[in-house]
Amino acid sequence: MAGARDPSAPPNAAGAVDPVATARAIAEDVLFPDALAIERSAVVPARYLDLLASAGLYGLYGPARCGGFDADPVTVGRVVEALGGASLSTAFIWIQHHSALRAVAESGPEQRDRWLKAMCAGRVRAGIAYAALRRPGPPAMTAERDDGGWLLGGMAPWVTGWDRIGVVLVGARCGEDLVWALVDATASATLAVEAQELAAMAATATVTMRLEGHAVAGSRVLAVEPFEEWYRRDSLSLRTNGYLAVGVADRAARLLRSGALGDEVDAARKALDETAAEDTAGARAAASVLAVRATAALVAAGGGRSVDLASHAQRLARDAMFLLVFGQTKAIREAQLAALAGLPSGP
Repeated sequence: MAGARDPSAPPNAAGAVDPVATARAIAEDVLFPDALAIERSAVVPARYLDLLASAGLYGLYGPARCGGFDADPVTVGRVVEALGGASLSTAFIWIQHHSALRAVAESGPEQRDRWLKAMCAGRVRAGIAYAALRRPGPPAMTAERDDGGWLLGGMAPWVTGWDRIGVVLVGARCGEDLVWALVDATASATLAVEAQELAAMAATATVTMRLEGHAVAGSRVLAVEPFEEWYRRDSLSLRTNGYLAVGVADRAARLLRSGALGDEVDAARKALDETAAEDTAGARAAASVLAVRATAALVAAGGGRSVDLASHAQRLARDAMFLLVFGQTKAIREAQLAALAGLPSGP
């Protein structure tokens, strides 16, 4: 396949491989043609994730010295868009890995030496378990110190890619602090999972994970930081997820051969590229709403064929629905409601 990286080659050097061209080739040659079959699988078949790993795309955010691309935000956006518009289930499992990769890259030398090269190569693949940190009320996951390590307890409602990941980045509250730990993605007496039954993206193998007195060695803790510092940073860092919606909208526009929708996709992409961090919520919401509109138009154009499981229209419409509720903050949710239902978007 064009654009794939030779696995025997040395770590990525600047310009040696174009991750955008690689992602687009995989998207068009493999993922989109197989997207309907992938969606009907119990979990995304490992060979598609292996393909992303062999192309180096698990190291998109990783430093070049460790085999990564050290990609800039616009490059990341183009890769995410290409994969999301081809097979959102595959892209969704893959995209979780990068939050954990970045956390490892910013951790201490012991953790970087142990994990970073393997994660860039996709030999170790990660999920995340911290969406509940954004919820108001008592912490869903807590941590307490224990003999040089930590004990974790609580619930993580959305852990994606179970049976396709080796570790999970868990965020747990300890008083006013936030503890970040890499936990093995293996059920045990202190770690239980329950499959989520989803109306869309069922092939992502998303589970609820529950920990009860789960011991984590100190070497598995990547950072301890004030919760409020993370919360402020997180509210400004959700731009990347918006490119998934741009990808879905773009795929619908291309299937419709709609130049007008294509122009709107270009504008949504440009907004995500250029919007200041503090204004990301509006650009994110606009991309998600555009994905809903574009896929609804595709369903309408296809008529009765659109609700057949062999139709990309129904799959893309369900993808767009899913993206309305993925990675929300209060600001994104209000902006989406304002655009879709005319509800107020703030004070």
